[in-house]
Amino acid sequence: MGAMALTKRVGHEFSLFEAQQKMHEIMACQCQAPVEKSLVAVAQWVEALHADHRKLAGRHRSLFFNHPDGICGLDLAGRFERGNEAFEAITGFACQEMLGHHFCEFIEASYRHKVQAAFEKAASGSTCQYEALGVRRDGRVICLEIVNFPIELDGEIAGVYAACRDVTESKRREAELRLLQRGVEATPNGIMIADALLPDTPLVYANESFYQTTGYTPDEVLGRNCRYLHGEETDPQALDALRSALQRHTEIEVTLLNYRKDKSTFWNHLSISPILDEHERCTHFIGIQQDITKYREQEERLAFQATHDPLTGLPNSLVFEERLEASFRQCQGLLVVMQLDLDGFKAVNDGLGHHVGNKLLREVARRFQCQVEPGDTLARLVGDEFGLLLPGLGCRDEGASMAQRLLDALANPIEIEGQPLHISASIGLACNCEPTVNAQELMQRADLAMSSAKQKGRNTWEWYNGEGQRDVTEFVLLRHDLHAAIQSEQFELHYQPIVDAVSGTVRSVEALVRWPHPKRGQLSPGIFIPLAEQTGQIIDLGRWVLRQACQDAADLLENDGWVLPVAVNISSLQFRREGFLQEVCDILAETGLPAELLELEVTESVLMQGAKQAISLIASLRKLGVRVALDDFGTGFSSLSYLRDLPINKVKLDRSFIRDMVFDRNCAAIVQGIITMAHHMGLVVVAEGVEEIEQQQDLVRRHCDYLQGFHFSRPVPLHELKRLPDRLPYGAEEVHERLLTGV
Repeated sequence: MGAMALTKRVGHEFSLFEAQQKMHEIMACQCQAPVEKSLVAVAQWVEALHADHRKLAGRHRSLFFNHPDGICGLDLAGRFERGNEAFEAITGFACQEMLGHHFCEFIEASYRHKVQAAFEKAASGSTCQYEALGVRRDGRVICLEIVNFPIELDGEIAGVYAACRDVTESKRREAELRLLQRGVEATPNGIMIADALLPDTPLVYANESFYQTTGYTPDEVLGRNCRYLHGEETDPQALDALRSALQRHTEIEVTLLNYRKDKSTFWNHLSISPILDEHERCTHFIGIQQDITKYREQEERLAFQATHDPLTGLPNSLVFEERLEASFRQCQGLLVVMQLDLDGFKAVNDGLGHHVGNKLLREVARRFQCQVEPGDTLARLVGDEFGLLLPGLGCRDEGASMAQRLLDALANPIEIEGQPLHISASIGLACNCEPTVNAQELMQRADLAMSSAKQKGRNTWEWYNGEGQRDVTEFVLLRHDLHAAIQSEQFELHYQPIVDAVSGTVRSVEALVRWPHPKRGQLSPGIFIPLAEQTGQIIDLGRWVLRQACQDAADLLENDGWVLPVAVNISSLQFRREGFLQEVCDILAETGLPAELLELEVTESVLMQGAKQAISLIASLRKLGVRVALDDFGTGFSSLSYLRDLPINKVKLDRSFIRDMVFDRNCAAIVQGIITMAHHMGLVVVAEGVEEIEQQQDLVRRHCDYLQGFHFSRPVPLHELKRLPDRLPYGAEEVHERLLTGV
């Protein structure tokens, strides 16, 4: 049998070379054996070869179609010839509909050049592995891992196989893991993982931040329990809580004082959580370590600053008051309180500078501290004032002895920047020998005694004796009450109408503050206003009055339709305070009151400390639309000299002129002169304190513009103001009739 016939019989899968080789063997055998035997041998060989081929082809088909990876065959032009089920599952296409299509149709456009190059490499006889993005039938882009290798038949390349798998999900997980790893490594907090299944729970992972914080290396950390971070000052209760949580496999947060490798300490806020497997078994613990040393130090600094004077390091007034209260309640024996005020310290501050004054205060505090016994409290109260609390003394003489020692401590000069400075102190002492209502009263008595020491020439000490100081005590107590009243807004505003002199029509109102004292009832403004001005509390009180008056006027405008200007008295202290103009702007913006409905009443005292600045400020207020009136006009000495320069709208005649003008010709002449002069200058005139019809009639004759006083209405709360008639109490006809009849 010829080689071609043999090849034809066994099928094209047999190689021509194999058939020729076998024929040569058979021909060689024909010379030695009968032909029949040779033909039988050839037939047997062919049958065996055919059986082997069927097995090989079956294995090939089984491998091709059952392989879990997607496999497809491509001709040398890159067109699809066949594929397995896995390939269909990956691409979403049926193999039948892919036949004859070029592979690039199923590759994302940006990867086609790469895939084409790999295909050409495989078509030339090489195997190559790479990744590319494929496009499924539903349009979803997937990440593929592809292997291209040639298909060889009879020693020639007949096509290319492509084996691929969908690695989209694994790539996503890898990206998440890389991101997680980068995040863990980049976090400033130390992160460690311990094996919960191994004895002693050793660390199996720690990030770079952990090593940087502790100073240890991975070789020194991994495989060990992290108790090497603990030391003598580590809180044992915190450690017990930590061990208990680990034993119970529960989460815990604890703050520990830990030790670095170099034995330095750091505060560690540690959070530990168990890691459970699919069977809810704890296999690991993950810990997050946060170095809060700076935070704790800042906390300690803030706590110290909250209770201590930052300049001298002494307890501050808050601590002093707390200890005074505690000692007052608990002390069974003699309790002595001292108030110390340095003599002439302001001259040092002003003349040599605050930096010298600060150094002086520190040295004074140091010298005082050297005299104080354990259990006593020396505090810096404010400025150059110190307080000393002496609980449990045996007698008053011991308190006096301590006061003298403090004075002696300042006897020697204090050298600052090469310059000797002499300073002394005035000391007031008070004790609980006399009945005392509260601890604050004890401190007030010491303050009064200190003032007495000042009056006696300074550089001395004085016990509180109560004689000649009762009025001052009343002043001190009222000052305290005033402070509390400002803090709790105990005040009320009453409003007094300002009416047209002829018609009695209400043109505006003046806001007047009232203080219903919780224990003493309604207090006269003549009592607490001077006190507030003397203590500087008028600033806060005036700010409240201004805001409340603007709010009430804005509410009247919005809710009741009352276009009613409101006048507010402004203290010279408040007026001169830096930022007053901005404060007015902020309050108008906050309350929504139009600026033209606000009028500020000031006295000529605002001119005493800088007339130019006062005039400039009044001009700025006028630009805002706020009107300014000069109150108590005629009672000072500078009114006439500055009146021409003040950009004011109105002057208010003091009530003292109105009270006497009916029977005092001199007062009447002054009133007439002021009205005439003001009108020539284009100013409106308001007369205060009008209490009788005769005064109204006289002022109408003199062409006064507006009137204010009890004759029309007393100051009333806002709700009563709303019920007042528009005209008070006489209209134009009644006034003219009385003028004509002389009634």
